[in-house]
Amino acid sequence: MSGQLKEVRNRIKSVTSTQQITKAMKMVSAAKLRRAQDAIIQMRPYAQKLQEMLSNIASASSDMALPLAEERAAERVLLIPITSDRGLCGAYNSNVIKATRQLIADKYATQFEKGNVTILPIGKKGWEYFVKNNYKVVADFWTIFADLSFDNVRNAAVYAQKAFLNKEYDRVELIYSQFKNAATQKFVTEAYLPIPKVENTAGGKTSDFIYEPSKEILVQELMPKILNTQVYKAVLDANASEHGARMTAMDKASENANELLKNLKISYNRARQAAITTELTEIVSGAAALQG
Repeated sequence: MSGQLKEVRNRIKSVTSTQQITKAMKMVSAAKLRRAQDAIIQMRPYAQKLQEMLSNIASASSDMALPLAEERAAERVLLIPITSDRGLCGAYNSNVIKATRQLIADKYATQFEKGNVTILPIGKKGWEYFVKNNYKVVADFWTIFADLSFDNVRNAAVYAQKAFLNKEYDRVELIYSQFKNAATQKFVTEAYLPIPKVENTAGGKTSDFIYEPSKEILVQELMPKILNTQVYKAVLDANASEHGARMTAMDKASENANELLKNLKISYNRARQAAITTELTEIVSGAAALQG
């Protein structure tokens, strides 16, 4: 009986220690989430307006050569999944990987069978998965979250743009999680290259922009910068989503640890009560034997 009590005490001590760790990780993630959330909230309207302008320019510039908007048959594809460097964030990383695999199965199965699908992972978890499973991987940019900055993200964006211009790839797509709130992430795939054009539906029309200086000069200067910003916005979205997912996961782990502690304490009290009852019975039996 004493051995059983010791085992339960050890389990209670272990669960209590784990709960302290999960609570601390929740607090750290909450602090990081606040900064990451502020960054993406400030960035999103700017990036969305730039993307809208870029799509309208690409749609309204049929008379001008735009190499980054050139439509080609999708023979070679580059996918950019954005995961995290660390785990303990629930199903966040597995959902990004699942979305990437689903995109390949739905749109690029033929290209994948020919070996024409390449993965450019951002984040250690995605890099580890795709390397382990023998995907074609560009392994130059997965460390971006170790030093998250616009310059580091721009390097990955510039690589994708140059590779598209050199016709190494005919399609480039982003797979990441759009941040909604701490408990909600929306996993999306987003066309990156060629630049998607605005559909001119019946009764609708694209926005009209006044260009100064000429449209050609502005497009040449602005288009790469807007594309760099688009990738940076996706990385900031993913960063906020990661911290939100980790905070939620640690909060749930702390609640589960609390429930487990309640059950363990009940088991411990029952075992202790049984041990006391047994000892009393032995004492009473011994006294009765002596009297007899």
